[in-house]
Amino acid sequence: MDTLLHLLEHYGLWVVFIAVLLDQGGLPVPAFPPIMVASALAVEAQQPVWPIVLVATVAALLADGAWYAGGRRFGTHLVRLMCRLSLSPDSCVASTRDTYARWGAPSLVVAKFIPGFAALATTLAGQTGTGLVRFAFYDGLGAALWALVAVGTGALFHDAVNEVLIRIESLGQAGVMLLLAAIVLFLAYKAWKRQRFIRLIQMARISVPELQQLIDGGAEPLVLDVRPLAQREASGWIPGAVLASHVRELELAPQHEVIVYCDCPNEASAAQLARELKQRGFKRVRPLAGGFEAWQAHGLPVAR
Repeated sequence: MDTLLHLLEHYGLWVVFIAVLLDQGGLPVPAFPPIMVASALAVEAQQPVWPIVLVATVAALLADGAWYAGGRRFGTHLVRLMCRLSLSPDSCVASTRDTYARWGAPSLVVAKFIPGFAALATTLAGQTGTGLVRFAFYDGLGAALWALVAVGTGALFHDAVNEVLIRIESLGQAGVMLLLAAIVLFLAYKAWKRQRFIRLIQMARISVPELQQLIDGGAEPLVLDVRPLAQREASGWIPGAVLASHVRELELAPQHEVIVYCDCPNEASAAQLARELKQRGFKRVRPLAGGFEAWQAHGLPVAR
C-alpha cells in the first residue's frame, strides 16, 4: 500500500494518464478512482488540480481517437468484434446504436457517463463517417466534462478520500488484498452479467437458406429489420423487410410467421425483439442466424 500511495503522490499524473488510457481503450481498468484519489491528494497538498483534468482529457482523447480511426478503417467488423469481447454486450443492441444514429456526434458529450457506450460511440463515429473536426470537438467536450466531474468529486470529498486511504494504509497487506478483491469482484460481476444476457437471448434461429426457402415457397413471412435507420439506408436491407426497432412500433396479429434480423454478435438485438414479441403472444418468432451479414454472404438480393 505504501508503494501505491508513493506512486500516486509522486507520479499521480502518470497513474491517471495510464488508467484513463486503459479504461477508455476498452480494458476493465477503473479510471474514476485513481482520478479522485489524485485530486484528493493534490487538494491536501494545496496543489492545483487542473493538470489532472488536462491529463485525463488528453488520455481519453487519445483512446477515443484510436477507436474512431478503427471505426473509419474497419467499420462494422470492428463494432462486431467489440461487442463480442465486451463485458457489457447489452450495449451493442439496436437501442444503444440507435442513440448515436439519432443524436450523432453530440451524443459523445455524455457518452462517457453511459456504461458500455463510450467506446462504441467513438467507433460508430468513425464507422458512420463523422468528420474528424466535428468528432474531436464533441468528444473533447465530453472528455473534459467527464474529467471535471471525476476531479471535482475527488476535490470536494478529499477529506473522506484521504480518510479511506489512511484506513487502507493501516491495514497493510490486508488493505492491498482488499483492493484486489474489490477489482476481482467487479470483473466477476460484469462477467456474470454478460453470461446472464447471453442466456436471456438464447432461442431457436432460422438460417439464411431456410428463410430463402420460406420466401420461395410462398410462405410470405414477416421480416423485421431492427437495425438503426442510418445503417439500414447505408447498407440496404432484405427485400420486403420492415424497419422495426421497438415492439411498440408494430401492429401485428400474433399468428404471423415473424423473422427478425440485425447485424450484431449472437443476434442480440434481433433476439431481444423476438423475445418481446413472444411475450406478447407470438408463437412463431425466430432471429436470423448471422443476421444481415449472413444474407449478404449468401449472395442474395439486397433492396436499397
